[in-house]
Amino acid sequence: MEKFSKENFKEKLEASGQFPMLYMFKFIVPNGREGEIAAFFPKNEIKLKPSSGGKYVSTTIQAMMETSDQIIDIYEKVSKIEGVIAL
Repeated sequence: MEKFSKENFKEKLEASGQFPMLYMFKFIVPNGREGEIAAFFPKNEIKLKPSSGGKYVSTTIQAMMETSDQIIDIYEKVSKIEGVIAL
């Protein structure tokens, strides 16, 4: 499996289209922590889907992003939420 590289991710983002672009974020968080994700997207609709066991919530957010750095910044900040999985 390829190790995460911020530079590699940035290159892939920039190759995927022109900015600004509508970008889809997906995260899985422990139940009750979805509000912490929502805090990063105050103006966007967040689709929530609880896991079958109820321990986790899948979140999907589409947000207009101005730059690849803006996307990376959100992933870096969200990664500090305990138990979060970025997809």
